[in-house]
Amino acid sequence: MNAPTVDRPWLTAYPEGVPSDIDPSQYRSLVALLEESFARHGDKVAYSFLGKEFRFSDIDRLSQTFAAYLQSLGLARGDRIAIMMPNVPQYPVAVAAILRAGYVVVNVNPLYTARELEHQLKDSGAKAIIILENFGHTLEACIASTPIKHVVLAAMGDRLGGLKGALVNYVVRHVKKMVPAFNLPQAVRFNDALARGTRATLQRPELNPDDVAVLQYTGGTTGVSKGAVLLHRNIIANLLQSEAWNAPAMAAIPADEQPTYVCALPLYHIFAFTVNMMLGMRSGAKNILIPNPRDLPAVLKELAKHRIHMFPAVSTLFNGLANHPNFHTVDWSHLKVSLGGGMAVQNAVAKLWLEKTGCPICEGYGLSETSPSASCNPVTSKNFTGTIGVPIPSTWFKLIDDDGHDMPQGTPGEIAIKGPQVMAGYWQRPDETARVMTPDGYFRSGDIGVVTEEGFFKIVDRKKDMILVSGFNVYPNEVEDVVGSLDGVLEVACVGVPDDKQGEAVKLVIVRKNPALTEEQVREYCRANLTGYKQPKVIDFREDLPKTPVGKILRRELRDTKPA
Repeated sequence: MNAPTVDRPWLTAYPEGVPSDIDPSQYRSLVALLEESFARHGDKVAYSFLGKEFRFSDIDRLSQTFAAYLQSLGLARGDRIAIMMPNVPQYPVAVAAILRAGYVVVNVNPLYTARELEHQLKDSGAKAIIILENFGHTLEACIASTPIKHVVLAAMGDRLGGLKGALVNYVVRHVKKMVPAFNLPQAVRFNDALARGTRATLQRPELNPDDVAVLQYTGGTTGVSKGAVLLHRNIIANLLQSEAWNAPAMAAIPADEQPTYVCALPLYHIFAFTVNMMLGMRSGAKNILIPNPRDLPAVLKELAKHRIHMFPAVSTLFNGLANHPNFHTVDWSHLKVSLGGGMAVQNAVAKLWLEKTGCPICEGYGLSETSPSASCNPVTSKNFTGTIGVPIPSTWFKLIDDDGHDMPQGTPGEIAIKGPQVMAGYWQRPDETARVMTPDGYFRSGDIGVVTEEGFFKIVDRKKDMILVSGFNVYPNEVEDVVGSLDGVLEVACVGVPDDKQGEAVKLVIVRKNPALTEEQVREYCRANLTGYKQPKVIDFREDLPKTPVGKILRRELRDTKPA
């Protein structure tokens, strides 16, 4: 039975069977949810990785053992532990272990430079890190400046066993040369940590809904990367909201068939963290772990082995796959939900995907600060609306002006979001938290939207200067700070420009102090200090930058060049 639609007109757009509200209090913590899933789904496959299957009972056993190892290090309850890995089976094991031991997960992008990693480790106060050896050199370059005391070093083939694991590690290290030399003498190998954990006993902490579960780093409304504090109840609420929203389509899966999710989005991204890993646990679903979604032939080769039901992705991945000559090698006929998030889905991509799979891309919207899902289009619709849909169960949206006043119907305003999935605040930044939270508990998204009479929301602009590259936030302030410290740069401005493949691309406009400064020198400096998606696609040298009378750079005037 749905609630009255007076304050939520969008409820009339809800498909049959989707409730207006969910009950996040049914679990005291994510650990309670995980352990229920381990007991209920023990014999089912939880993850498939490079041809090897890991059952829920395997994740249960390994995470208990690893949790006992982490506690043996003498860490205090609530200590932060960083994870810096792509989609490998050690990731879900580490997450379950950290939570079961009473610690806080800090998700880290494995492609970060040493500068970016150092900031996140210092800001979070992380005492330990679980890292894939491929990125050991990055950690080595900054570890002395961080609070890290313990390093657990994973390898791609760790959990594949015997000959296969050894072969995978040999190829990764020596054939593909994906592991640059590093020196981390204090590091313990992942399998050795598990061995030590078997000799320790896990002390089960009493966890509450308001305990911190995850620090999810984001730029927020400014360029400084800060941790969105996600409580156990925030993530529980969001996975239950997503489950309720997807139910009408997922109900079409035969009762004797296990739901199968494609996990091509990185697990360090909150979209995959909640919708793949956590909802997958709750649903007893199999997640196909894709370590490198950019390798489209390998992705399609892997997907051809499975019967797929749910595929969360960004528009660029849907587009790349749909246009690949091997697309037809996969049986898409069982696909029930294609969730598009992270960036706007292009109409042409949605049309092609529906044509080729028969399953529409269901575009949604969310942020790290909302765990992440806040709105979505109905999963029963075959029409691409070009909107971000309607607020999901237990969620309220409103459009407000700079002073927090509600905007009249048909007038654009900043999208403000209220619901049980909204973060507790930014980690140790009360001023930043106060800036984005309204007195009545709404989170100010920084996105400007309009709403249709049916209650569907559409983003029309951004309040902030953020650039959205393939679903990842790039903050001009950060890029400008980095490039501005390069010798030979007098002034620099960073803007986003339209890009057919990535949605937007980074453009730098530089005024040189030294006329000899070259584009390649700038690119080399950016490669050393900025992760890939933050690096400029276009570099433009000019004599001066357009400014307001008070000297503020007019970024909008610099967005006139489309990248080649």
